[in-house]
Amino acid sequence: MLLIVWIVVAVLALGVLGVLAYGLLGAAGRLRRELSGLEQDVQPLLVEAQATAARAAAQRATTDD
Repeated sequence: MLLIVWIVVAVLALGVLGVLAYGLLGAAGRLRRELSGLEQDVQPLLVEAQATAARAAAQRATTDD
């Protein structure tokens, strides 16, 4: 009888661990998609900031001469 209880406990523990792993993998996938979307949203701003920095550096170079 005690063996059956331990088997049931082990099966329940594996079930709980499986549910937790499924939830964590799903959350990781959602986070990956969110980060990818954020990167796409920020890319134009990054390009604009780099262009502005290049223009400022060029302007400083011409005023320093």
